[in-house]
Amino acid sequence: MASTSDFRNGFIFNHKGGLWKIVEFLHVKPGKGPAFVRTKLKNVRTGQVVDETFRAGEKIDEVRVEAKNLTYQYRDSNHFYFMDNDTYEPVTMSGDQLGDAVDFLIDNLEVTIAFNGDDPVEVRIPQHMNIKVTKTEPGFKGDTATGGNKPATLETGVTVQVPLFINEGETVRIDTRERRYIERVKG
Repeated sequence: MASTSDFRNGFIFNHKGGLWKIVEFLHVKPGKGPAFVRTKLKNVRTGQVVDETFRAGEKIDEVRVEAKNLTYQYRDSNHFYFMDNDTYEPVTMSGDQLGDAVDFLIDNLEVTIAFNGDDPVEVRIPQHMNIKVTKTEPGFKGDTATGGNKPATLETGVTVQVPLFINEGETVRIDTRERRYIERVKG
């Protein structure tokens, strides 16, 4: 058993019959009354985000997760297949389990998957990735970084805003958490 003093971002615990991950938390000590912890929780299975308040020192049921490195192999309708880098065992996950990570999966991408026993709980992809642009309007001579932005479709199928000078076939660095362009990758 853990308590609210153990809260940290990314902490996973059982609450109201489901697994929840702490996105944000704040310990509050009002002038009157007892202290409490205000949290923003994300349901690991459904992705639902809720605000929840706990009394300071309240006991909670922490979930111990084991993280393993796996390699993304391929997709089959709504199922995604990964290979355990140590045992070469296949792991299958649905698109619902992957959440937003689905938008950035490319072949042979190494990801970290957190397991609760044999049950995959969460997928962690790299925060910055180099991804090829497959479709965008052509750039013109004179377009600069201080100009505007335009939509570009990446090889994973996701669309992000990029500067006007980016062309099809170029590789760009993307922040996967904020879904934004960082820079053009040379070479």
